[in-house]
Parts: sequence; C-alpha cells; structure tokens
Amino acid sequence: MTQSDSITYDVVVIGAGPVGENVADRTRAAGLSTAIVESELVGGECSYWACMPSKALLRPVLARADARRLPGLAQAVREPLDAAAVLARRDAFTSHWKDDGQVQWVEGIGADLYRGQGRLAGPRTVEVAGPDGTGRTLTARHVVAVCTGSGAALPHLPGLAEVRPWTSREATSAESAPGRLIVVGGGVVAVEMATAWQALGSRVTMLVRGDGGLLARMEPFAGELVAEALTEAGVDLRTGVSVESVTREGGTVVAVTDTGDRLEADEILFATGRVPRTGDIGLDTVGLEPGSWLPVDDSLRVDGHDWLYAVGDVNHRALLTHQGKYQARIAGAAIAARASGVPILESDPWGAHAATADHDAVPQVVFTDPEAASVGLSLAEAEQARHRVRAVDVDIAVAGSSLYGDGYKGRARMVVDLEDEIVRGVTFVGPGVGEMIHSATVVVAGQVPISRLWHAVPPYPTISEVWLRLLETYRDN
Repeated sequence: MTQSDSITYDVVVIGAGPVGENVADRTRAAGLSTAIVESELVGGECSYWACMPSKALLRPVLARADARRLPGLAQAVREPLDAAAVLARRDAFTSHWKDDGQVQWVEGIGADLYRGQGRLAGPRTVEVAGPDGTGRTLTARHVVAVCTGSGAALPHLPGLAEVRPWTSREATSAESAPGRLIVVGGGVVAVEMATAWQALGSRVTMLVRGDGGLLARMEPFAGELVAEALTEAGVDLRTGVSVESVTREGGTVVAVTDTGDRLEADEILFATGRVPRTGDIGLDTVGLEPGSWLPVDDSLRVDGHDWLYAVGDVNHRALLTHQGKYQARIAGAAIAARASGVPILESDPWGAHAATADHDAVPQVVFTDPEAASVGLSLAEAEQARHRVRAVDVDIAVAGSSLYGDGYKGRARMVVDLEDEIVRGVTFVGPGVGEMIHSATVVVAGQVPISRLWHAVPPYPTISEVWLRLLETYRDN
C-alpha cells in the first residue's frame, strides 16, 4: 500500500453496515467530524445478504401459508410459488447488490466514506488500503468504532473449500432454487432457509447435530413446533447427525454422516454459527487478539481502551441487526457526551448511554411457518440466573387466532419472577406472532408489574388476547 494521504477526524468508524451507519449518524448529529471505512457494500450484511433478502424470500411463503388456512382463498393459492417473481422481488430489496442509495445517505449526513480495507495501526489510527492499491491514514481525535460485524463459521472438514459450500450469503442471494439442498444446522438461518427453499421448489434435507433439536436457544416447544411444520412441508429432518465428510463429484455434493448415510445434493448450506470479522483489522497493534470477539462495557467501549468502541455483532452481546442498531444509538450518544467533556452518568437521566437491553430484553423473530418470537429470558436461563420463576403456558386459542386462520396452532409462555412479580421472558409460537413480540418487549424492558398488566386490555378479536389467557392462568394456578 502506498501512503498518499493523512487526515484527522473526531471519529473513525470501521464498517458501514447498519450499525456503523447509525454510529456515524449520531456522531455527525452531535457535530463531530466522522469518517466511515467500508471494504464491501455500504449497508452491510443486513441489506444485501441477511435480513432484507431472507425476509423478502420468506414473506411470500408465509403469506401463502396464511392464505391456505382461509376458506374462500385456499383454492386460489394451490399452485406452487412463482420462484422467479419471488427472486426478482428479493433482488429489488437488495437494490440488485448496488449501494448507490446508501452512499447518498452517508453523504447526506455529512460523513466521509472511504472504500477499502480498514486496519488499526496503533491507538486512534486507521490505515485504509483502497481497491486501487493506494492508501490513506485516518487519525481519530476521540474514537475509533469497530463495526465490522460477523461472518459465517464453517466446520473444519478436509476439502470443504473445494466443495464451494453455501453460507448464509449464498443462501440468500442464489439466482435459482437448487433441486436438492442439504442444510447443516438447526438455528435461525437453518430453519429460515429450509423454509424458503423448500417452498421455492428445492428438496431439502436438514442435518442437526446433537439432541437439542431446532432453535436450541429458545424455549423447547418453539423448536418442536417448527420441526413439526418443516416435516409436514416435506423437509427431511434428521437430528443427532453430524457431517463427517463432504465432496463435490462433478456437480453433485456428497455428504457422509457419522451414521454412515451418503447424501447427494446440488448444494449444501452450512448454517453452523458466526465468527467475528476481526481477523484482519489490526487488533494486534493495540494489544488485542486478531479474530476475537471484543468485550465491551454498557457504553460499548472496549475494555481497557478508552478510545476504542466495538458495536454490533463484533462484541458478541446480541447478534441481531435491531440490537446492533440499538447499541449504535447508545454508543453514538456516549461518544458525543464524552467528546464534550460531560460525565455521561451525570448527563444520562434517560439511560441513553447504557445498552441495558442487551442483558435482559433482547427480542427476536424467526420467520418460519409458524413464526417463533421471544424476548427476555427463557425458563432455563431465568433459573440459571437464580431468579425464582414460574413458567405460565397456554395454547394460543382465542377468537383472534381462530379468525386468523382455520386450524390455527400456537403456544405462548410467560416466565414470571415470583419475588418481583414481573415478567422475565415471553415466547410466542404461531402464525403472525412476530408482530406481537414488541408488546412483550415493552413488558419485559419496562418491568411492568403483573398487577398493572391486568389493566392493559387486549383488543378483541386479536391474537393478543393470549395475554389475558396468560394472566388468568397465572392467577388461577
């Protein structure tokens, strides 16, 4: 890299995904000069290879499933999905993998964008290797914010690179449905992509290691109901199975399992976790381990480095876009306050400088059929945290769910703290429940007393009537 330029900013942000964009937005709004460094597309993983394309693929699948539960409409949606139309709509939501609009947004807030690989070169210093081989050195008066996110974790299998496996990126950006698809994993990416591609015409086989089933980080019944639905949709779901070897013979993927089964497919997707994208950003120059997650305090400042922030997936607190954007708002406010010399605790009556939701009020929606949505602690997590709790379980069988679709099947759990009489966690599973989880988030984050919830009247007839059933069950048992 040829050094050709050096410039100083108040804040330098490495990574222009939604997290980096939001940090920059807040620091610019506070009057701090800000540079953003991006090695790929401005808008990041969520815009082009995660949230947006995956939900664009899944929305027609869920809409058709809902329609099939309604007499008078079911007959009209018997035909297969128009895969080409679904993929075209997905392409529109990703702006055809062009970031012109997002670049204009960065320019609109008054931040400077540098394209290239950003790498720390000591405290408050970032070297940018441009795509044309030129380089610049950016110096931060106050803060460098690492917002580089995470990437797909692949298992250590001999010859895997030659197989050219799918990760979440290939699964959300594929140009057509493979005839046969093997999905390795049982988490969110695995179940969502199995749902999407099975509906778009692929024959899907899922291989899930261990006996924990699907969606192991949620309440057990969530994975059970999703597994049942996937099987009914035609997915060949196999649990307690590990992949021992993978090869590609001609155009065919051959996977051999620890049970001795030999499976053939056109593509294989490994949805087996995430790793931090910190291997090549110069962490070693500031005494940190390359390739590691970056521990932070509640203001998102890296432990032991008062000038360095790590925001979003990279700190491993909550690997979700909405949670990363929340952290970015917190970090931006904290950076601005500290830059002005105001102690943040004294200037923070609203708690705007501490990401407390990361600890106990993280919402998530899994866009399968049925949807699975949760916030806060599961029963097991609450017990591990030594809360004295009780799980309240009900089937989602109310007027609103009956009207939503014939044969509606769903379940709800509320984890109640018996000492404080507040709700520690909520899980809903069923069609349409994703739009209900924010009410539960308010309950958990706000620590609303059970006695006050009696006076939060759910409108009739909606699925949210399940709140009344949960409260009645808690009262009567």
